[in-house]
Amino acid sequence: MLEVSGIDAGYGASRVLQEVSLSVAEGSLTAVLGANGAGKSTLLRAISGVVRTRSGQVALRGERIDSLEPHQIVRRGIAHVPEGRQIFPELSVAEHLQLGAMVSGRQGKRHELQAFVFERFPRLEERLHQSAGTLSGGEQQMLAIGRALMAEPRLLLLDEPSMGLSPILVEQVLDVVRQLNSERGLTVLLVEQNTRLAMSLANVVYVLENGRIAFTGSREEAQSSTLIQDLYLGRRGDGE
Repeated sequence: MLEVSGIDAGYGASRVLQEVSLSVAEGSLTAVLGANGAGKSTLLRAISGVVRTRSGQVALRGERIDSLEPHQIVRRGIAHVPEGRQIFPELSVAEHLQLGAMVSGRQGKRHELQAFVFERFPRLEERLHQSAGTLSGGEQQMLAIGRALMAEPRLLLLDEPSMGLSPILVEQVLDVVRQLNSERGLTVLLVEQNTRLAMSLANVVYVLENGRIAFTGSREEAQSSTLIQDLYLGRRGDGE
């Protein structure tokens, strides 16, 4: 579904990603691991068009999208849930969901998509007219994912969905992601600080180190990888 081929990207003079390539198969849940500053968030931003690539290609179902604007990429089926949620505190839950439908050109299906979101996150329906800034951290994460689902995406980019949440809320949020992938066939590219959790969800695992891909393999290969065991599963500390 998604092919990232040899991309470089960064900010100003800083080169964050260097010749990064990865593939995301349709219907898969793919995880990207790496320490803070490895380039994981930049990778998702490059795919969604928020950060421009300097070289290489990004293609969705065979169509190059690396020269498109973010709203054009959304309309082709990619929705990005950014790190830190990036909700608008003064807007209500309803307004956030309307925004998700509007940006993606799904206004005509807004009520149908909203019902779909409420089925996954009933708490959002209970707080429909509440301003997003008054929601708890877990509710804000639900809202960020719900806003993305209003775009009816083919591919969901999730950046650190467990950040700042209690273990119970992490499980609730990621259980919805698991269901969307396994039951609805939604393709997911996940960046997650909780390495064990990410590996329990993912079919395929990539590791980014200093802006380059250091490991690619199945979940089983990742679980037996010396690199991942050393860096992320406790031998030398549990990294992001």
